[in-house]
Amino acid sequence: MKLFCSDLDNTLIYSYKRDIGKEKRCVEIYEGREISFMSEYSLELLQKVRRKTCFVPLTTRTEEQYRRISLGEPEFALVCNGGVLLLNGEPERVWYHESLRLAQEAAGELLLAARILEQDADVSFEVRNIRDLFLFTKSRNPERSIAGLARALDLTQVDILTNGEKLYVLPKRLHKGTALRRLKERFYGAFAFAAGDSLFDVPMLREADAAFAPQTLKNEAGTALPEHVRGIPHGKLFSDALLENILEEIKRGQPCG
Repeated sequence: MKLFCSDLDNTLIYSYKRDIGKEKRCVEIYEGREISFMSEYSLELLQKVRRKTCFVPLTTRTEEQYRRISLGEPEFALVCNGGVLLLNGEPERVWYHESLRLAQEAAGELLLAARILEQDADVSFEVRNIRDLFLFTKSRNPERSIAGLARALDLTQVDILTNGEKLYVLPKRLHKGTALRRLKERFYGAFAFAAGDSLFDVPMLREADAAFAPQTLKNEAGTALPEHVRGIPHGKLFSDALLENILEEIKRGQPCG
């Protein structure tokens, strides 16, 4: 069996703010507005990939946010940065409790981070504890907020990541790479393709047998990304290029790298 574990936002789907051309389809509606799209070409390629692999979305989105996306119901989906496994659309209790166990070591640091962020004048959004797995908020000055957290937290226990104004504090032991490793164990070591576009995805890309990332991420991550992660140059839409590459590797019957 082959798995295809993929991030969603800016990997397969794109915000309405991003111009991906006229040949596109809405895949997410929120409060009556079309907010995310996928290219028609990528949709066509994804269907071909799904006939040859087990497609597993692996996203930092919450379960509620993930359910807004319409890509056809995958049998497996990993949400909350891999902390929650949806099996045929339903959360699997055993997986979630194992995720809580992995996050427990950093529970004290998450509580401290929440107190710091709640007093941070730059924070512009409520501080959310996502199912006791990680923290999320927004900051007008993410760099300054991160600096304040870094001075107070034990960075051997947690990671602090940003995506624009969005700010996350995550347990070191609970990331997308951990989720992919657990999933591979469930499938008795199945070969795993992976794709992602941000630092959140680096652990997943490292854990995969063959992976794809924008060349910009590969440059940013440096030695954190090994040779089996193929950088895709800017030019063609990333989702189009990565799905083409996966189909080619499947056709050749050998891993990329």
